[in-house]
Amino acid sequence: MPEPAALSAKAEQTRQAIVDAAMRLFRSSGYDRTTMRAIAGEADVSLGNAYYYFSSKEHLIQAFYDQVQHEHAEAVAPVLAGNHGFVARLDGVLQAWVTVAAPYHEFAGKFFRNAAEPSSPLSPFSEESKPTREAALGILRQVLDGSDLKVAPSLRNELPELLWLMQMGLVLFWVHDTSPDQRRTRTLITQAVPLVDKLVRMTRLPVIRGLVDDLVQLLKTLRA
Repeated sequence: MPEPAALSAKAEQTRQAIVDAAMRLFRSSGYDRTTMRAIAGEADVSLGNAYYYFSSKEHLIQAFYDQVQHEHAEAVAPVLAGNHGFVARLDGVLQAWVTVAAPYHEFAGKFFRNAAEPSSPLSPFSEESKPTREAALGILRQVLDGSDLKVAPSLRNELPELLWLMQMGLVLFWVHDTSPDQRRTRTLITQAVPLVDKLVRMTRLPVIRGLVDDLVQLLKTLRA
């Protein structure tokens, strides 16, 4: 399977056409019932050509993850450039994700069952999802590094991953959010981010520092 960076303009156009066709069929027919043959037909390419770019449906979903992540990175650039307050930066980044993901909300519920399976390559915790996960962590590091947030030194390196886990919980809430334009998800972000800010700032208090050190050690143990 060729890497996107190595593709010619025409090849990239074909690759994107296959991704777009897959997204349409996943929405209309569901992930499980959609075949690579159907995707090739929808994209007006041969089955062999479809397999040349994507060896499986799972790789198509990874391309979808990458596409959303790229769009999110572009959307947050002005947010991170224009604010130094931690609340404004984190709120802006999470709200931008909801905006970027909005066109895919209906589709997201259809494949969530597959992504929630621990052994699935579609899981955000899988090895296959690592590039997208690392890109998301990179954005959250920017949120922290460019902010005015004061945090316990022992927690600082772990905080981006904790924020990412919070974002995964937000994604789960968003998948099940049936309110118009996912307004409840936006309300959750608006009200939860200031609480996160207060909790993180409290980690510098001497009375809390021992608990923070225990939490950091637990994270390191689980990661080992």
